[in-house]
Amino acid sequence: MRRIVVVGASAAGLAAVETLRREGYDGTLTLVGDEPWTPYDRPPLSKQLLAAEWEPDRLALRTPDDLAGLGLDLRLGVAATGLELSDRTVRLADGSDVPYDGLIVATGVRPRRLPGEGAHVLRTFDDALMLRERLTPGRRLVVVGAGFLGAEATAVAWRLGAHVTLLEPAPVPLAHAVGTEVGRVLSRAHVDRGVDLRCGVTVTEVTEDGVRLANGEAIDADEVLVAVGSLPNTEWLDGSGLAVGDGVVCDEFCEAARNVYAAGDVARWYNPLFGTSMRIEHRTNAAEQGMAAARNLLHPEALKPFAPVPYFWSDQYDMKVQAYGFLRGHDEVAVVDGDLAERRFVAVYRTGDRVSGALAVGMPPKAIRLWRQAIAAGAAWSETARTEVPATGA
Repeated sequence: MRRIVVVGASAAGLAAVETLRREGYDGTLTLVGDEPWTPYDRPPLSKQLLAAEWEPDRLALRTPDDLAGLGLDLRLGVAATGLELSDRTVRLADGSDVPYDGLIVATGVRPRRLPGEGAHVLRTFDDALMLRERLTPGRRLVVVGAGFLGAEATAVAWRLGAHVTLLEPAPVPLAHAVGTEVGRVLSRAHVDRGVDLRCGVTVTEVTEDGVRLANGEAIDADEVLVAVGSLPNTEWLDGSGLAVGDGVVCDEFCEAARNVYAAGDVARWYNPLFGTSMRIEHRTNAAEQGMAAARNLLHPEALKPFAPVPYFWSDQYDMKVQAYGFLRGHDEVAVVDGDLAERRFVAVYRTGDRVSGALAVGMPPKAIRLWRQAIAAGAAWSETARTEVPATGA
């Protein structure tokens, strides 16, 4: 294997190329990115960068010297447009073809959008800087979608003095992921600060003056941010022969086809720890999966399943939210430490007869790390869960 191509100059793509070099690969290593920037960190886009606490250069994941030391064939500002599995070639938007012996797909996701023009999204440097410029005190902002991204942006906009209306189609924000009671607790953080939170409403289009709801009501705004989820960037793989279904479909080794692996937000792989296929859009997972895919590509004689305990965090107002595991589809939630009303607690999640996740708000890291160990060990719920403070299941 003398030519490896990594498509996606992302956290996952960067982790992959660094791991390949660290593991001794000394052949041609091409890193393709559709943005003109070297790999940068995306979580601060909705927090520190949007709040003008950081500038873009602080988000760079590596210095120019670090990247130069990797000896990369770096192709930035050019998207991949096609893949020929039989010829082992990646086609780029500039008309060039890049041959490979091994390929790692790390093309990430893009924001879902709504009908109409003029709405903001948050995925790139430019997205965050454009919205930041508009968030002056007194400005009216409508945020569509009260998931973690929408909630983080709402918190920043409120702190900058904007008047925020937060719209969510579900009766309780995030209930599908964290449970009804925990979702209500997180939602009250917005209401307590005067954010106009409206649940159970559907936005049908973005207008020149704001947004329009399914019932015909118009909500005026100076700016609109759409945060209603994302779509994996797999269109360039159409007709390639790779299986695609809400991401690049992989096995437990992150392999999608012979010598073709996927990592990061775009990868849907079978996680044997939880016995299910999943696609995780979290920064920590991207880096870990990039490393795992690179090792398995380089060492097919020693394949190792990628079976992590997923981790994510979110900063909203004065709340630090941390979670381990796979919370979606859980059967029961129990608060085992702290108090929901005080927004300082640890909640654990049951799926079937095992502990599948844990979430902490306003607690020290050690309060949740023990639960990570229980999740990794596949601990039985009956042996570990303490329901000192009852909580309503999802």
